[in-house]
Amino acid sequence: MSQKAPTPSARRTELLEAAYAYALAHGLSDLSLRPLAEAIGSSPRVLLFLFGSKDGLVRALLARARADEVALLDRARQPDAPIGLVAAAEQVWGWLAAREHRPLLRLWAEAYARSLVEPDGAWAGFARATVEDWLAALASCQPPSERGTDRGATLRTLTLAVLRGALLDLLATEDERRVDAAVSRQLALLQGS
Repeated sequence: MSQKAPTPSARRTELLEAAYAYALAHGLSDLSLRPLAEAIGSSPRVLLFLFGSKDGLVRALLARARADEVALLDRARQPDAPIGLVAAAEQVWGWLAAREHRPLLRLWAEAYARSLVEPDGAWAGFARATVEDWLAALASCQPPSERGTDRGATLRTLTLAVLRGALLDLLATEDERRVDAAVSRQLALLQGS
């Protein structure tokens, strides 16, 4: 018989949300418990008690960021009436390109990169899980006849590569017009494939 994980305390949830808001504003790369605790009305000792370690807190913050990402992807999923890869990519790009989502996306980019260069510890598996989440969401938007084929997997991978590359370019340059035009052009090409 499997046991469920204990329900997090209200205080842990409250502090996680406050720490998440802090991470969105300040990033995770130089996260120090003392300034974080002070900013969110706690103490390093309480954070260590509730999250086990600094790595435990970082893992919880990454899981929280991933929950926001999965919520975005869930809005695009329509397995019973798939909207198609291009329509899904247009919806996702609209969300990714929105200025108000930049703090979350910078946090995502930071975590993604750290997961690649520091594959152990708190960052372990974040990049891979992100790719798998995105590919699964994009697959659910494809017609069933395409979804399970090699061609379908190739088109999903291409779509993901375009969205991820455009997102990184947008975060780096803030050149919305140029990047939007490039995404629109690539999706038009994808539509014709």
